[in-house]
Amino acid sequence: QVQLAESGGGLVQPGASLRLSCAASGRDFTYTEYSIGWFRQGQGKEREFVAAIGWLNRQYYADSVKGRFTISRDNAKLAVYLQMDTLNTEDTALYSCAAVLAGTGALMFASTYDIWGRGTQVTVSS
Repeated sequence: QVQLAESGGGLVQPGASLRLSCAASGRDFTYTEYSIGWFRQGQGKEREFVAAIGWLNRQYYADSVKGRFTISRDNAKLAVYLQMDTLNTEDTALYSCAAVLAGTGALMFASTYDIWGRGTQVTVSS
């Protein structure tokens, strides 16, 4: 079974950057077979897709973060990163990563994923 743990959230000012990490752990799994997605949920808002990276490193982004956020993976470290630049107040949310075996479904839908981390809070405020 795979477990995910997010880190790197915090309180920053508008225009700042943060890098979130999603670390995988567990037994008897092949990390490279999994696609990883990032989702976020602001207070009073529905969960929304942010970015995803497939097992062949193909990247997907929500329009709202395209050009500002970059997703990457380090298979040797069992980790996926979300580099977030030029943050604004609209980016304030609980960010969660999720995993699914490659080829299971469309990566922009939360329902595709069956493994979730607990999330890390990102707050952008002046």
